[in-house]
Amino acid sequence: MFADRAKIFIRSGKGGDGHVSFRRELYVPNGGPDGGDGGRGGDVIFEVDEGLNTLQDFRHRRKFAAKDGEQGGKRRCHGKDAEDIILRVPEGTVIKEAESGKVIADMSGDNRRQVVLKGGKGGLGNQHFATATMQIPKYAQPGQPSQELWVNLELKVIADVGLVGFPNVGKSTLLSRVTNAQPKIANYHFTTLNPNLGVVDLEGASGFVIADIPGLIEGASEGVGLGHEFLRHIERTKMMIHVVDAAGSEGRDPVEDIHKINAELKAYNPEIAARPQVIAANKTDLIYSEDEDPIERLKAEFEPEGIRVFPISGVTGAGISELLYYVSGELAKLDDTPIVFEQEYFPEEELLYIDLPYTVEKEDDVYVVEGPKIEKMLGYTNLDSEKGFAFFQKFLKDTGILNELEEAGIQEGDTVRMYGLQFDYYK
Repeated sequence: MFADRAKIFIRSGKGGDGHVSFRRELYVPNGGPDGGDGGRGGDVIFEVDEGLNTLQDFRHRRKFAAKDGEQGGKRRCHGKDAEDIILRVPEGTVIKEAESGKVIADMSGDNRRQVVLKGGKGGLGNQHFATATMQIPKYAQPGQPSQELWVNLELKVIADVGLVGFPNVGKSTLLSRVTNAQPKIANYHFTTLNPNLGVVDLEGASGFVIADIPGLIEGASEGVGLGHEFLRHIERTKMMIHVVDAAGSEGRDPVEDIHKINAELKAYNPEIAARPQVIAANKTDLIYSEDEDPIERLKAEFEPEGIRVFPISGVTGAGISELLYYVSGELAKLDDTPIVFEQEYFPEEELLYIDLPYTVEKEDDVYVVEGPKIEKMLGYTNLDSEKGFAFFQKFLKDTGILNELEEAGIQEGDTVRMYGLQFDYYK
């Protein structure tokens, strides 16, 4: 079975805890702190594998977790970093946060490898906390916690052109004639249940990738039938070929079919409906009507809107060459950069604000802020960079820490300490 969707749980590794220990040697009775740092937890990394074309590997296994970092040891021994976990997916896979549906990563175009969840940093051993006033620190920093998410994986076909149309209008026959693809073809509805891709090679013109996408039915934009499976795969296409049964061999009205398909596209995503279109009026070898020419009727209806109509026969090959050269010419006018979905969900920032506790206390003349939330933020933020420090300030404000400091009576110039970080407070 073709698998183009999966829901999985991913978890990065926790950082190893820092170690508390002191030198104990025969001739050094009062040795200083020598606790080592913890190792880094493993990252969760997604990587494009050219040999894959489905998400089948994620149908039977749903949970993927990286290892935790090793704890620090005595004599300043650094804990071992954990190995990253690499999840291989086919090109075109979009990774979304399951609850919000926001895009975390689009594994297409130049994006072949992306760290989705970072492993926790290892905690600092007590050797880092010795000061002139505290020479025997009995505190070591815990490793940064792991990150975890439920994500949806969606495979969205990467093709320049999508063949759209109701079932049994001849899309698969057309694809098999113009490319080296070998889709299953039979005379019954919903034959094509998964996308078939093929490369069109043209003499003297640029070729392109074309996809025959599952047959559409009315109500597809609401998820009826194969609706969303169909519509998801045309999100990347730059142009669409509407294939219609011009002969009406099954009693369908070709003009009405195109209006219905465009209505479904518009209901699903107006931006897709606005992309360039061309009509392939198929099965002309079956037109026997002497009353009204269905091709002229299609042209009269759609060519005033700028949608060209090409009479073709998937069986005899008539008219197909003209259609393909026209499509190639139109694609050459369009932006050739691939359609890639922008990142909307940033796990490091989003997961930072989950409800973890913290405390604000005054010790002597110093305001001390501690707790898992603070440790997590400090572990993922580079305070030496301008962007990192701005994020740090925003974090203090958004989480209410600044308000609590003010309620505790802090004044400008007072000192605030957060584990190894110490700074003066100014509004």
